[in-house]
Amino acid sequence: MKKTIITGIIAGAFALTLTACGNADTKTATAAANAEGLEKTDFNLGYLNSTAHLLAFVAQEEGYFADEGLNVNLTQFSSSSELASGLESGKLDVAFIGSVPAITFQSQGHDLTIFGGAMTNGHGYVIKPKYTEGVNDVDVHILKGKNVASVKNSIQDAELQIILKNEGIKIGTGSDEVNIVYFDSQKDAYAALQSDSIDAASVYSPYASLAKGQGYVPVYYCSEIEELKNQPCCRQVATTDALNNNPKSYNAFERALIKAYKFSQENRDKTVEDVKKYIDIDPEYINTEIYGGYGTSSPDPDKQATEELKKSIVDIGYTTDYDINPLYNTSVYKNALDSLLNENPGDASYTELEKHFSQYE
Repeated sequence: MKKTIITGIIAGAFALTLTACGNADTKTATAAANAEGLEKTDFNLGYLNSTAHLLAFVAQEEGYFADEGLNVNLTQFSSSSELASGLESGKLDVAFIGSVPAITFQSQGHDLTIFGGAMTNGHGYVIKPKYTEGVNDVDVHILKGKNVASVKNSIQDAELQIILKNEGIKIGTGSDEVNIVYFDSQKDAYAALQSDSIDAASVYSPYASLAKGQGYVPVYYCSEIEELKNQPCCRQVATTDALNNNPKSYNAFERALIKAYKFSQENRDKTVEDVKKYIDIDPEYINTEIYGGYGTSSPDPDKQATEELKKSIVDIGYTTDYDINPLYNTSVYKNALDSLLNENPGDASYTELEKHFSQYE
């Protein structure tokens, strides 16, 4: 009797092994077949030190890039200017670049096209706690007379200037003015809070959670400011030539990011685990940044919102006006999403994305 049971267990285990191997072989074969139709399969992707770039992390860790026939190498950069240089030199195929620097680069004649989204909202400013003692309502007015660390040509800086203009607060060194001190990167701006000469600083995820954990007080999150709600931050950017010359490869890339979005909506714990491999901070901070309501990570290109942002920063003199349409490609995202919907009719996540895209294209 025991021999029969043991034999059955071994046979069952063997069958499971064969099934697993069969599934793996099928998956490998599918990936290989997908790769055969692509113009190029090796992709270099540049990102910033932000939990908001989770779509790339999840797509890599969950095998979605590989499933689409792509071999993607992820590299962290410290600034949007480095990412833009990487694209133009051919070292990068895709970069997650802030919307404001992407717009200013385009206005300066750089042939860089936005073709998808990565992050919406998720940034703001924090201040040292000694300035908030006895203050009931902390808002941008608390920055008057303070030295505020920020990053030139960034969404954080542009947002602050928009708010200051709307509130009638001037930029300068007077007691009723805000003195903006510029740094090369968000990491440098945040680190400057350790010095006595800096009173407040810009933040994006995960620096917002790190700052609160270290006792700094939020001045505002952009998601809480009426004129800044649904503010597109980092966008998927590539050179225009690369997009035109490799349409199938970029379609595969976008499909992988859309799959990653679906995964992030349905598997929170595993998403946090995936992100931690790239942004090594406390998982609680990662969870707060991703799911705490301060920002969202979506692949939607959100062209309408980006056009509104462009108008806002042109109005405050942040950049010169130009025609954004030749440098904004929404067809890559639309084609990728349509193909996934055809394969998965009625899928809740893909249907939600389709609804949003139809409304804000």
